[in-house]
Amino acid sequence: MNADGIASIERATLAAVSPETLEEREGWLLPVDSGTVGRAKSAVPLQHTSCDLRVIEWIEAYYAEKGFPAIFRVATAPCFDALRRELRKRGYSAHKPTLVQVGTVQHMRQVSGQPPAACADAPDAAWTALFLGEGFDPVDGASRVKTLSRARDSVYAGISGGAAVLAGGAAAFGHGWASVHGMRTAQSHRGQGLAGRVLAGLADAAASRGIERVFLQVEAANTAAQALYRRAGFTTAWRYDYWQRL
Repeated sequence: MNADGIASIERATLAAVSPETLEEREGWLLPVDSGTVGRAKSAVPLQHTSCDLRVIEWIEAYYAEKGFPAIFRVATAPCFDALRRELRKRGYSAHKPTLVQVGTVQHMRQVSGQPPAACADAPDAAWTALFLGEGFDPVDGASRVKTLSRARDSVYAGISGGAAVLAGGAAAFGHGWASVHGMRTAQSHRGQGLAGRVLAGLADAAASRGIERVFLQVEAANTAAQALYRRAGFTTAWRYDYWQRL
């Protein structure tokens, strides 16, 4: 992934999760949000290059002024070795390793031969209810719905079963990318290929906009989701951790 690609993915990520406030300073994006979505409230560099370690102090001061603890979202690339060592000295530790994966809209569309999910321009009550259902943290689910709903150019895909949405997800469009977020399948309907149909529906929405590139982010521990994304043609561009004091 070249420098322009990294920066465009980071900008597109924050456009999709739409934090309450967002500033850019000295090559870092500084989102602030009171919700549970880590990407919406962690400082992230726009380039994978070594940085002045004094960045830690002014980022800490920035978030303290906003009334929030500083969280750093840092790629595991060697260029950040010194930054990670300094964060560890200051009492930070790494949490929730996550993979940034990239693919093509065309390949993602081919993951399912079944009818694709229908997409809407706004989330409705049934789509929202999926995030609050059995097996999901309702507080986190409500926060994710709120952040995804604030995005300016997104679609919301769902597979319906009666009055309920059995599987859903969202795609945001910007900075030359489609990005996939909020993939969920109801516990009672997993293993039926519904998530693939959601990806196919989101791929159709991206293709209709002339977008060819797609990315997503998946926790390293979520091997079931990674298996689906491999079938959809995704490969890992980089990995990151959240660095914070707990």
